[in-house]
Parts: sequence; C-alpha cells; structure tokens
Amino acid sequence: MRFAFFGDVVGRSGREGLAEHLPGLRRALGLEFVIINAENAAAGFGITEATARELFDAGADCLTLGNHSWDQKEAMTYIVREPRLIRPLNYSAFSAAPGRGSQLFDTPGGQRVLVINLLGRVFMDALDDPFAAVDKELEACPLGAVADVVVVDIHAEATSEKMAMGHFCDGRASLVVGTHSHVPTADAQVLPGGTAYQTDAGACADYDSVIGNHKEEPLRRFTTRISGGRYRPAEGPATVCGVFVETDPATGLARRIEPIRIGGRLSQTIPVLETAQAG
Repeated sequence: MRFAFFGDVVGRSGREGLAEHLPGLRRALGLEFVIINAENAAAGFGITEATARELFDAGADCLTLGNHSWDQKEAMTYIVREPRLIRPLNYSAFSAAPGRGSQLFDTPGGQRVLVINLLGRVFMDALDDPFAAVDKELEACPLGAVADVVVVDIHAEATSEKMAMGHFCDGRASLVVGTHSHVPTADAQVLPGGTAYQTDAGACADYDSVIGNHKEEPLRRFTTRISGGRYRPAEGPATVCGVFVETDPATGLARRIEPIRIGGRLSQTIPVLETAQAG
C-alpha cells in the first residue's frame, strides 16, 4: 500500500499549499490514503469545521491533532460528528475530552488503516503515558491481523521521546512519525523491525517565518521578553512537507519511506516510483 503523511498545517498558507499540491501528489504517487496533522490549521491555533473541510476537499482521508486540539471551541462538538478527525489518544480516561484517539478506516481498495494520535509529555502539558496508551491500542488492533496498515502520529517536543516511540512500536506499526516541531528531519528510515520512521514530518507552512509564524512577534519575545500580541501565521507560499511510505501487502510493514517537500522555499524532493524509474 502507498500512503502519505503530512506535517502540521499552519494557517491559510498551509491549507492553500495542500490544495495546490496534494491532488497531483495523490496521482503521481498512487496514494491510497492520506493523513494530515491539522492542529494549527485555523489561523495557527486549532481547527474549525471550515478549515477541516478545506483539507478533506484537498484530498485528506484523516486529520490528526495535538496540543492545540481545543483552541477553537467548535472543535469540541465537530470532532464528535466527524470520525475522520482524531485527537490525542492519551487524554485521561476520566477527562471530558470528546472524540477518539484512534480510528480504523476502510479504503476503497479494501485495506484497513488504523491511525493513532499521541501527545508527548516531555516539555509539554502532561497527559497520560503515551507508551501505555499506544501499547494497549496496538494489542487491540494488531498489524497484519486486524489492520493492514498502522500509522502513529507522535505529537511531541522532544526528539528523544519521538525516537523512543518509534522503537517501542517497531514491528507493530507501518509508520511512526513525529509532528509539532514544524521542521522536517533528515532521518527517514525503516527500523530493524520494519516500521518506517521520521522524527518530524515538518510543516505545511511558509518557511520565511519562525515555525510558520510571522517573524516579528517571536523575535520581539526572544529579544525583549515582552509580548506585543498574538502569533500570526506567515502568509507566503507554503512548502508542503511530509513522508511517503510503501508497505508490504503481506505484513503491513514498510518497504520504503521517503520525505516529501514541494513548493515554497525549502529544497524540493518528491519520491519516484520504481515503475517510473524502470521506464
């Protein structure tokens, strides 16, 4: 199976970048499923029904969230109505968090894709243990038995926590990919047990910015320690960043993982399919 995961969408720039590039990527790469982290899609903070609809219209099959899940109040009710929108799994069982932290999807081709969203705890608001949460979910819906593909989005600050999650899930997931840092890392690899991994997918955002935001306010805060207002998403052309994964249909484990970067300012890289190379 061929699928793609795209990192944090930041504001209108990120949404427009996906609307421009994702349809062509779906065709060129033969993508059968697309997951997008959308927790910064609405003006940089959270998600609304309207911004989610833009991403679904662009070609997303599933949207994951993170630490800004509830910044837009309407998300609290929209997530109940929209099964394609997933918040972090490791909210406490006793919390009032609506929605779901994982979802099993059926593709038109007959495959079953399990998507799990986790929130890290290092340097972030403490939720329940993400390792215990994902372990329980992987036991309940094992790769190769119930799910044909398993994707884990670990939305976390610390690279060490993301890498630990990759190794923890190795052999039990098709892909473990980090989000939240907004900068694509250069460590795309297939781990020894067959799980594709990248520490951070990067963002779908204008990179003439500070992690997707206009530069002025972050610079003011760093240099003066004084807030001059809210962060605002940068509005230039986005670089759409993500990863492409191809799995073995017999096992659901990864055969390959390659980064995707298209548009905007960063160096461009689009995977080439082996059939295209042979021709």
